[in-house]
Order: sequence, then C-alpha cells, then structure tokens
Amino acid sequence: MFLQKFGTVFKVLRNKYVASVIVFVVWILFFDRNDLWTQWDRKHELQKLETSKTFYEKEIATTKKDLMELNNNPFILEKFAREKFYLKKPNEEIFIIDDSTQEKK
Repeated sequence: MFLQKFGTVFKVLRNKYVASVIVFVVWILFFDRNDLWTQWDRKHELQKLETSKTFYEKEIATTKKDLMELNNNPFILEKFAREKFYLKKPNEEIFIIDDSTQEKK
C-alpha cells in the first residue's frame, strides 16, 4: 500500500510541469532576493517606522503649539529666554543650581 502511494507520488513528481512548479516555489520562498525572511524583516521595519512617524508627528504638533505661544505671548517668550539661554534683566543675578543626583565616577 505504501509503495503504491509512493509510486503515484513519484509519477506526479516526475512530471516536468509539477517539478518546475516545485522548483519555482522553492526558489521564490528561499533563494530569491525577496524571500520570506526578507519580507518578514521589512514588515517589522515598516511597523517600527510607522510608530516613529506617529511619535515625530506628535512632537511636531507640540513644537508648533509652543512656537505659536512664543510668538503670541511675551511673558512665555521671556520665561523661555530666561530658562534656556540664561538671559537676565540688567540688575538681576542668576544662580544656576545643578540638579543631577547621580554620582560622578
């Protein structure tokens, strides 16, 4: 019984069309430039890029909002200049306190 089934499978595999289709499928799945593993890696890379795209879109929206506030509100502009660039008024003194709690090696 086993030999009989094996014989029919062997006959089917000896057919040049079936054999060429099998070789073609194996070539496409494993040896081609766009094989399964490459497609899998590209899919994961695309997902990572899409998540980073959403992150950067949120950051751009936040930055645009901050820019609008800086352009429209002089008090926020003054606060920004004092915090980021350590600007001061003529009769003021600035004390910078380092807030790092990590030990330096």
